[in-house]
Amino acid sequence: MSVLVTGATGYIGRALTERLHRDGESTVLVSRRGAIPGRGKPSHAVDLATGTVSDELLRGVETVYHLAGIAHRRAAEGQHAAVNCRATLALAEAAERAGVQTFVFLSSVKAMGAAATAMPRRESEVAPPADAYGRSKWEAECALRERYAGSAMSVIILRPALVYGPRPKANLKWLLRAARFQLPAPPAGGARSMVGLDDLVELLLLLPRCGLSGVSTFNVTDGHAYSARESFLLLRAALGKEGAGRTGPAWLWRLLAALLDFLQRQPQGSSYDRLFAAERYDNHAVQEATGWRPRQTLATVAPMMVATL
Repeated sequence: MSVLVTGATGYIGRALTERLHRDGESTVLVSRRGAIPGRGKPSHAVDLATGTVSDELLRGVETVYHLAGIAHRRAAEGQHAAVNCRATLALAEAAERAGVQTFVFLSSVKAMGAAATAMPRRESEVAPPADAYGRSKWEAECALRERYAGSAMSVIILRPALVYGPRPKANLKWLLRAARFQLPAPPAGGARSMVGLDDLVELLLLLPRCGLSGVSTFNVTDGHAYSARESFLLLRAALGKEGAGRTGPAWLWRLLAALLDFLQRQPQGSSYDRLFAAERYDNHAVQEATGWRPRQTLATVAPMMVATL
């Protein structure tokens, strides 16, 4: 199988390309600066904000994994639209023209907008996204569904929840640092879906062999929901610290979250909402359609997270 991977040097892209190389697959790697992902071969430099993947790079490719995107909260709305939406559609058009069989677009649960309840949401339970990132992913999804419903090229849209694994990102990185410095545990409240990096890679590798046609859209989670408190305590245990320790009051965690918002130059309340809001997503559709079963949980991966940060 010949595959093309955009975003090959990103968090998910590195893990996918390393696995593809280990499996002996023929790959065409694309990144913004042409860096080398891990121990792999150099990638082709393509800035999707201003350029496109050439027809030459797509020649002979059977599967495209489009992982590249812009998620920076301080990026302008036009940047999100250009990279996450317009570049996605341009690549899909080029892929179809080149005879690609499977086009996998890595979207996000943020494309589903805010949750109305704390219950797990199915793929169709969406609301207008509130931020530029979510809107750009949603607009790309809608355009793909409209354009490729009857195409010979299978288009698969994945909406992964927060991804955990080595060298954790986002909230998990800050919770791990808080546990390492023995801050009081967060109070109870909220719960969010997540998915393990290795499980997500396994799903990506499985998709071209599933015989899916038209356009498919799937939420991707490990089937569990983790509160900030549970995540913190799992990380604390992986650090070898006994017991639950002290529990900090909500006002303390609001203050810490506000400080994080200030340091990251993002709207006040953003970090607290991500830590304590309810964001749960149903993963039954992808399991039924593909036979994929998540094997990782935050508890099983926490020791690896601790060892790499």
